[in-house]
Amino acid sequence: QVQLVESGGGLVQPGGSLRLSCEASGSIISINGMGWYRQAPGKQRELVARVFRGGSTNYADSVKGRFTISRDNAKNTAYLQMSSLKPEDTAVYYCNADLITIGSSRWINYWGQGTQVTVSS
Repeated sequence: QVQLVESGGGLVQPGGSLRLSCEASGSIISINGMGWYRQAPGKQRELVARVFRGGSTNYADSVKGRFTISRDNAKNTAYLQMSSLKPEDTAVYYCNADLITIGSSRWINYWGQGTQVTVSS
């Protein structure tokens, strides 16, 4: 069984900061990409940022310069540092990862349960 457990969401004022964490646990052999997606009410889920095992990253244009994604491969954990938050960043943030588990020979995509981020004064 694989679990992606997110933490760090909450309520923050515009201009504030939050850091999200996502820890992958289970019989994991290797993780390739780890990332964050978000879904606001009435909107489609969208990519926020993604980091690959070698350290390369990509970001949605809307968060470039404000958000930073990183990962600790030894801890199977990804982080999303969010700064200069705006009300339009309000959404449920989901962790996502491509990984291989013991007994499997192919990459499988997993999702976390999501954590709410609300930016409001």
